[in-house]
Amino acid sequence: METPVCILGLGLIGGSLLRAISPHTHAFGYNRSAATVDAATAAGFDASTDLPATLRRAAADDALIVLATPATTLDEMLSAVAEHAPTCALTDVVSVKGLVADRVRAHGLSARFVGGHPMAGTAESGWQATDPALFWDAIWVVAADDGTDPQVWTQVVELAQGVGARVVPAGSDDHDRAVAGISHLPHLTAAVTAAVGIADGDLATRLAAGSFRDGTRVAGTAPRVQQAMLEANSSALLSALSETIDRLVQARDELRDNGTVHTLVADGHRARKHYESFESRPIEGVTIGEPGWEAALRAAGKRGEVWTG
Repeated sequence: METPVCILGLGLIGGSLLRAISPHTHAFGYNRSAATVDAATAAGFDASTDLPATLRRAAADDALIVLATPATTLDEMLSAVAEHAPTCALTDVVSVKGLVADRVRAHGLSARFVGGHPMAGTAESGWQATDPALFWDAIWVVAADDGTDPQVWTQVVELAQGVGARVVPAGSDDHDRAVAGISHLPHLTAAVTAAVGIADGDLATRLAAGSFRDGTRVAGTAPRVQQAMLEANSSALLSALSETIDRLVQARDELRDNGTVHTLVADGHRARKHYESFESRPIEGVTIGEPGWEAALRAAGKRGEVWTG
């Protein structure tokens, strides 16, 4: 990748991105925490606690700026970008796309913005948890909303592919509905499984094994991180949560009235097997920048196809 990269936020995702992309292009980053910056620089990476200076450097280098801070800090970051680097290409790694696009628009930065979301992470956080292999073979959503700048879209794709990710295009609204079910809802179901599962005390804690461990892994993520992520996608998450509650109520009623949970178990098994057997297909017949290219990519993304260009 030839374009320099400026990463704002060096936690798990932003820090892992700095570590992963630095061997391939000129990359530097910002973080509010001096301890994080000291750890990054001690490891040989280019980082600073001076946000205005970092952004002026990005402007001078015509860098691709990556927003990698929590959704709650977006306005602060975007205000600084608008002041110090308003002409730079801009993307993000936040787990919601509609909210970010709205805030970018409010700060007058939409013309060169393309949203992104790497579907990667762990229950850990902070620079100490960063891993340059975090994105390898992971899906990286790149937004393909109408009016997207094709040059910036290509730069964001090159960033994702440069760290080993596979790119799936999607509309921002489509993305938020999808991740509400496959990413954000599991945080709530993990939380309730953890809370209910060991409510009886230490015997349950001692007996807990694989299904409890795997089903509650994301509940180990810092609560403030989870809360910020889930509340940022509240509308789509409410719909997914309502369907979940309806299905659980139906399962409860069937168990009470008929002694069975067949319907929910069968539906879940069928969905899991579909996930396990789903095959990745490349997107074909789309040329970036030609009329209608964004809609064509969104349609391909809905089919689960991957951009390999």
